[in-house]
Amino acid sequence: MPSSTPLPKRRPGRAALSAACAATVVTGALVLTGLHGEPPASAASAASASSVSAASRADRWQATPVPVKKGDLTAVAALSDTQAWAVGYRLKSATALEAVALRWDGTSWTQESTLPENSFPQALAVRSAADIWTVGSASVHWDGTKWTTYQLDRDPGGRVVPDAVTTTSDGKAWTVGRAMNRSVKDGVPAIQSWDGKSWHRQTLPEVGKGELTSVTAVAPDDIWAAGTAYAADATSRQTALLLHWNGSSWKRVTVPGPQDTHNWLGGITAFAADDIWAVGGSTSGSTERPLAAHWNGTAWTAAKTPDVADGRLRAVGKAANGDLWAVGGKGAAPVALRWNAGAARWDTASAPDIVVRSFTTVPKTADLWAAGIARQGDLVPAITRLKG
Repeated sequence: MPSSTPLPKRRPGRAALSAACAATVVTGALVLTGLHGEPPASAASAASASSVSAASRADRWQATPVPVKKGDLTAVAALSDTQAWAVGYRLKSATALEAVALRWDGTSWTQESTLPENSFPQALAVRSAADIWTVGSASVHWDGTKWTTYQLDRDPGGRVVPDAVTTTSDGKAWTVGRAMNRSVKDGVPAIQSWDGKSWHRQTLPEVGKGELTSVTAVAPDDIWAAGTAYAADATSRQTALLLHWNGSSWKRVTVPGPQDTHNWLGGITAFAADDIWAVGGSTSGSTERPLAAHWNGTAWTAAKTPDVADGRLRAVGKAANGDLWAVGGKGAAPVALRWNAGAARWDTASAPDIVVRSFTTVPKTADLWAAGIARQGDLVPAITRLKG
């Protein structure tokens, strides 16, 4: 993976879609907000995986029909086993698409609504059935009846491209991504907060060029954002980027991991103030492997991960039965890992047979949802579930 580009960005589809989505270059993610005794759902771009350590679970992933024949589903989140949402787009023609929101009622997926034009959704935060945020090429809010578009604050770094969104218990929302003028390589990390009326740009420490791809909130004064600081030149390395909000300012935090490789973070999820996981990858030459780090309330420590080809991780979540999952992969070479607490390491695990754009746990159950596209066919949307 090139040192200047930490994560490949998903595009809406084939070259024929360029006219419809020329301004959209974003990475999907989701957050089911609130700790409240339940681990928040998490997501990020990923892919389906082969498995050896949890093969007995593989045949329990079940495809669920969706009311979109051609397009992509970019984020999924669940409030319960009878309430889940997915967003993405329907391909209407070679150059036109329609942003859609789907809803799971416990039995089937149906289309709940159509999002505003040019709101290509990539990330999802669900606080309740009447309070949902999605960001992508626009920032859009669902109040239970309609979607409303809200403009992001201006940023001196250029056009703001959000990659992730979350909400906090005080009613605020936070979105992270990058601001750029020309291309991804010229982007700088960007964070904005919603105060109930408008978005406001956050002042960040100087980290150079880079991006933020995930955000998680423990409390209004305890928020973490993860991503990558790009390599400054051909002789330097890209580094994992971790920022923390303490209620008054953002500070950069050192991420443990190999020092002789290019490192990046793709996903971060807080389960408690002293239990936070950040996942990503590291690469030396053409070899990639998973990267994972844990916060215990005092310090970040690196966790042991298996040697997996194209093993980049982009999402981490915990099911109600305590199973901790991380998903990722590169294109058609996917990976899924599960935490082995007894051995204090991540092991390979089963994963759905789809190209996963997003992954979420389901509160009060051991179930998992994954959304994306089928591995066969041309842009065939797919959602699959693992019953715990």
